[in-house]
This record gives sequence, C-alpha cells and structure tokens, in this order.
Amino acid sequence: MTTDETLNELLVRLFKDIMEIEGRCLVTEEYRDISYNDFHIIEAIGQKEPKSMTAIAKLMGVTTGTLTKAMDALTEKGYVVRERSKQDKRVVWVSLTGKGKGAHAHHEEFHRRMIAHVKGQLTEQETPILIYALAKLIDYFQMIYGQEDANE
Repeated sequence: MTTDETLNELLVRLFKDIMEIEGRCLVTEEYRDISYNDFHIIEAIGQKEPKSMTAIAKLMGVTTGTLTKAMDALTEKGYVVRERSKQDKRVVWVSLTGKGKGAHAHHEEFHRRMIAHVKGQLTEQETPILIYALAKLIDYFQMIYGQEDANE
C-alpha cells in the first residue's frame, strides 16, 4: 500500500470511527432521549453564560431555522431553557438546565478519556507532532472548504 493510500485509509477510518464510537458512547440509558447531534448542540451552548440562538447556530454551522427545531425538542425534554432578550425581542438566549449540564459533563468526560488515552500512547516528543499534524489537517479543511473555526 502506498503512503497516500495508507493516509487515506487511516483518515477515513478515523473520521468514521470517532463519529460512530462517540455516538454509541454518548447515547446511554440515561441520555437515550437525545441524539448524537443534540449532544453537540449542548456542547455549543456550554455551561457558562447563556448564548444567543444566532451564536449557537454559527458554532454549529447551521441556520437558526434548522437549530430552532432541535432546540424545541431539547427544551421539551428539559435540557435547555430559552428566554427572549428584554433589550431586543428578536434575540433569544439559551442556557442549559441541570439536566443539560449533566449531558454536557457526560460529553466532556468522553473527550477527556479519549485525550488521556491518546496522550498515554504517545511519547513527549510525539504529542506536539500529532498536534501539529491535526492543526494542518484543520487548516486544509478551512482553507479549501471554507469551514469557520468554532473558536472565533
């Protein structure tokens, strides 16, 4: 197998496996009423101060209309609360309930375990190389496909 074929196989499998395994690990008995995508909405909302629907939609790379449907379901299931801004009625603020914060912590724990395991398999010299390589991969996708950095 050539280097290009090996890289392609590894990247395709990595992307597929992360999504599949994360989905399987997140949707447990306790959180069977929400989807893999719902966990990422909860992650985008975060546990700090409320975020606007517009800010969450931007983080998720979706329209506010698309987000509204998912947010309706999360509100109905008790994971989030929405409140109209008193200053600007067009703005809707979203925050996590206690149940939503539990789901957020559950999602973070999955990522903490994954990172701890990866770091445990690498030497001190390999970790910065992996970080550099992954950053280059992200740069490629942003440059070629116009993906925005969620941290902006």
